[in-house]
Amino acid sequence: MNILTVEKLYKSFGNKILFDEITFGINEGDKIGIIGVNGTGKSTLLKIIAGVEKGDSGQIVTMNGLKVAYLPQTPIFHHKGTVLQQVFESNDKKMNLVRDYETAITNNIENPSDAYWQKQISILTEQMDKENAWSLESEAKTILTKLGITQFQQETSQLSGGQRKRVALARSLISSVDLLILDEPTNHIDNDTVEWLEKHLSHYTKALIMVTHDRYFLDRVANRTIELEQGKLYPYEGNYSKYLELKAQREELLQLGERKRQNFLRTELEWVRRGAQARSTKQKARLQRFEEISSQKAPEQKDNIEISAGSARLGKKTIIVEHISKSYHNIKYINDFSYILLRHDRIGIVGKNGCGKSTLVKMMTGVLKPDSGNIEIGETVKVGVFSQENEDMEQSQKVIDYIKDIAEYVSTADGKITASQMLEKFLFPLDMQRSPISTLSGGEKRRLYLLKVLMEAPNILFLDEPTNDLDIQTLTILENYLDTFSGAVITVSHDRYFLDKVVNRIFAFEKDGYIKQYEGGYSDYKHQSEQQEITVDTITTPKKQSTPIKTQRAKKMTYIEQREYETIGDTISNLEEKLKQLQKQEEEVASDYVKLQEIVTQKENIEIELENAMQRWIYLSELAEEIEKSKEEHNKWKI
Repeated sequence: MNILTVEKLYKSFGNKILFDEITFGINEGDKIGIIGVNGTGKSTLLKIIAGVEKGDSGQIVTMNGLKVAYLPQTPIFHHKGTVLQQVFESNDKKMNLVRDYETAITNNIENPSDAYWQKQISILTEQMDKENAWSLESEAKTILTKLGITQFQQETSQLSGGQRKRVALARSLISSVDLLILDEPTNHIDNDTVEWLEKHLSHYTKALIMVTHDRYFLDRVANRTIELEQGKLYPYEGNYSKYLELKAQREELLQLGERKRQNFLRTELEWVRRGAQARSTKQKARLQRFEEISSQKAPEQKDNIEISAGSARLGKKTIIVEHISKSYHNIKYINDFSYILLRHDRIGIVGKNGCGKSTLVKMMTGVLKPDSGNIEIGETVKVGVFSQENEDMEQSQKVIDYIKDIAEYVSTADGKITASQMLEKFLFPLDMQRSPISTLSGGEKRRLYLLKVLMEAPNILFLDEPTNDLDIQTLTILENYLDTFSGAVITVSHDRYFLDKVVNRIFAFEKDGYIKQYEGGYSDYKHQSEQQEITVDTITTPKKQSTPIKTQRAKKMTYIEQREYETIGDTISNLEEKLKQLQKQEEEVASDYVKLQEIVTQKENIEIELENAMQRWIYLSELAEEIEKSKEEHNKWKI
């Protein structure tokens, strides 16, 4: 069933046409991945579908009562509040109820003697029971925990940009909607979390449309692919791998058609040159057909990004890391790490968000100093750093001047070329080169920043989350460039495909700041780590016995957690019973395809709820054990 149709959508910015009367539809169960070079309007299309922006002409036709959840690239929270309050900020009645309950809890904690909030909690608790809203809160906490957000009562104003994106993602995932719209959902989350999100969305039963440059993610989640190119839209049935296959077939057919057209034109041109007179009707029609076919446009030849910037000579001494450690606020992020960088190393750095990956890069590049240990950088080393965030760009500066600040000419494998020619290789045509940086899209600015880094001709390249906001075409060419790069490459990335393609050694951050080395790409590392229990292979130190502090207070569950812990067993039992009933119904209606599909969909939803409930039960059980141990320690010192 069709839930939304885009009809003859036209949109332009200045002289640039983003959508030239494009048309397509979204059906129930569709999981659509949008692909295209940065600046083709992928994010703009999502905004128009979500109703945030409007096209210049055309229309969006939706089914009656269509509910939509939209995750933008940079979420904005319109109201102050805690993490949970922001998650439940919605037009949905049940979500609003949970939000009001969380607000009352927060205010009661801040004002424990205020009887008003205690009364509100009592009233809202009854309503939560009536609406069966406790499971929604449980689901939200489970998803937040999976996304690395565990401080549910923390003010969102205190969160980093990446954390805010994950809170907004959680809000989108728990929303009861018909269409989920996600713009770069895998940015700012680590590899393990991307894999969880991948699995979660693969079981998602509603329609989904998303922009992402994570090729494994597209391969495992999408069942339809849409490519935007030069104002046109090209739909493909299937995931990313199928898209590559079908696109190659389409382009081959286009080239075959163009060869036939050229052969026809050569034959007809000879006929015209022989002086054929247009006396008969047949001759007139033939001449008219020649003119029509000759006026047709040939398939446009695609520009390919060619990165061929040279690199400076690298001597024998590169970067030597000796027993470095780094701590912040008494938390050890890097613990006694040593490594001698080889001239042709290809290293990928992985680990959970906030574990210290970027800190390691900053120390190896001389931006930060270690608390202990030493880092030596060779005299011939010329470091290039492509950081997570673009450097500050003067928005009024012209694109060409930004690059000319580095060099007027660039030495490449093919000789010297001008800065303007280098920009053209990076898909910045002459008219765009004369435009101010402020007119570029976020992805185009990212590409421009990458060009600047490579033009500086480094011989050791550090890439900190290079795949954020770079389109797939740019990533593919960057990967090919790194294959021939003569220096060392160290990259921090959550893009598993990129790591598999580029690196041959993994530095994995593990417990207590230890870093373990694995040979191979990301898939090799994942396989090895799953086959063995994670142990520290670097220098180990005897663990100190922790001494209890007399003033230490016993841990406590919140009121919500305590209530949830008491009822979650019944919730799990009820879900398991529902599954049994649905399985019986499935057998009874095996011959009725329509009813069978309805039951299968219900089963999938119940299975997801059951999985979330089980994960939540594990978390609460472990918390209860910790609390019990904490009470024992507390009572021991109290005596």
